[in-house]
Amino acid sequence: MSVLPWVVAAWLFGAGVYGIVTSRNYVHLIGCLTVCQSAVYVLLLGLGYVQGSGPPIFYDHPPGTAAVDPVVQALVLTDIVVGAVVSALLLALAVQVHKRQGTLDPQEIKPLQGQ
Repeated sequence: MSVLPWVVAAWLFGAGVYGIVTSRNYVHLIGCLTVCQSAVYVLLLGLGYVQGSGPPIFYDHPPGTAAVDPVVQALVLTDIVVGAVVSALLLALAVQVHKRQGTLDPQEIKPLQGQ
């Protein structure tokens, strides 16, 4: 396995974490969270890739032919769907926060008060 997926995943994760830490807007923060999640996609696809192998379709290949791991690809596809749902939910919460507080800056949002 090449070191390139590890480097790209580390760079994406670092950029996402930096964006989360320095974010002053919830929408930006959610975008940076998505970038962090992309690092996981790259890392999983890098782990499942086998150098010199083909797709996991064995229709016309003899048994024992090298192929990439289809389980990892399925995990990445599932993670993409779950990530899209989580991002949509977080964006919906950000819209509600903006409607109630008038801002998306986490520093300016007032704490919740009990009734």
